[in-house]
Amino acid sequence: MPQFFIEAPEGVTLEAKRTMMREITQAIDAAYRIPDVRIWLREYGPGQVAQDGRLDAEPIRPLCFLEAPELSSLDAKRKMSDRIHAAIAEAYAGLANTDETLILMNHYPLENAGWAGRLQSDNPDIVAAMARLNG
Repeated sequence: MPQFFIEAPEGVTLEAKRTMMREITQAIDAAYRIPDVRIWLREYGPGQVAQDGRLDAEPIRPLCFLEAPELSSLDAKRKMSDRIHAAIAEAYAGLANTDETLILMNHYPLENAGWAGRLQSDNPDIVAAMARLNG
């Protein structure tokens, strides 16, 4: 159920996107071990992104949001962040300022996540998986 959003510039080839999506999915899977990882890519032209109040002033710095259940392991977060950053840097080399990619991790308790008509805190399989992950 982890969701990952990428805000980045236009211009990446379809093959680079496929590779990036696969590598990001693997990074998130390694940290969470929960199925149904989804990645959403939103692309922008340079005239649609202001950085420090200026349009088209410098290469776009990618911005990413991870929306997922709580993850207590800082080591798992570090490894995941590093792998995600590497995948984005490879895909956007020459198109974006990937040295300054920002990845914001928003973690939610299971009682704040609904799926298939019920709270995940009511799903014994997910509760058990999170207990093993964060135990």
